[in-house]
Amino acid sequence: MRLTGRAKTIGFYGFGAAAHILAQIAVWQGRKIYAFTKSGDSSGQQFALDLGCIWAGGSDEPAPVALDAAIIFAPVGSLVPAALRSVRKGGRVICAGIHMSDIPAFPYAELWGERAIMSVANLTRADGTEFLAAADQSGITPTVERFPLDDANAALEKLRAGDLNGAAVLVPDYRIVRPRSN
Repeated sequence: MRLTGRAKTIGFYGFGAAAHILAQIAVWQGRKIYAFTKSGDSSGQQFALDLGCIWAGGSDEPAPVALDAAIIFAPVGSLVPAALRSVRKGGRVICAGIHMSDIPAFPYAELWGERAIMSVANLTRADGTEFLAAADQSGITPTVERFPLDDANAALEKLRAGDLNGAAVLVPDYRIVRPRSN
């Protein structure tokens, strides 16, 4: 979020674990958030609206207004040109994922106008302190779905299918198994 500067209108591409928390903080800060989900994900779009986003639609749709910035949470390289088309001249597109598929070629005109593409590699202690303070002050409510550690693959499948709102949390089985003594 820091890399968006003073952006007032921000597009969030991919509305999952991180985006649903940052959206609440951004709304608390008075920013307008536009949520882009997988095409046809009406449940995810409603989830975004319920959290205070002013618009939600498919990532294959253009933004209804020119955005000041966009943050791409989804690991989908083709969202970079889509986000560039939605940001105003001088706007920024922030790639927030650790991994992303290749970014396809796109016309220079979509970058022209002093638009910028940036990635985030590391966060600092100050970033963490600032985030925790904002999370505390804004009163965010994380949405989580718990899965036993043994069901990690089921959690991943649910995530891939777009059937998860918020974050998946793996919970280890804390039962201690002691060897039987003879």
